[in-house]
Amino acid sequence: MKFNIYGRFQIEVQRENGAWVAYRLDPGKRGQLDELVIPSELETHDIATYLDDIYHEYAGFGQNVERIGN
Repeated sequence: MKFNIYGRFQIEVQRENGAWVAYRLDPGKRGQLDELVIPSELETHDIATYLDDIYHEYAGFGQNVERIGN
């Protein structure tokens, strides 16, 4: 799943070996975000809300974390 974090950057979240793993997406690059730990019991439909909670300081008025792809 790919997410747009308030128009500032994008993150891809994947399930790997029973855990959620996050990658930051930059033009031509994809790097693992070791500092972002997503609880393994979190359901797919709750990931955007969790990312919004983590990165809310980047938000401008009326902005949300948006899922942009699978």
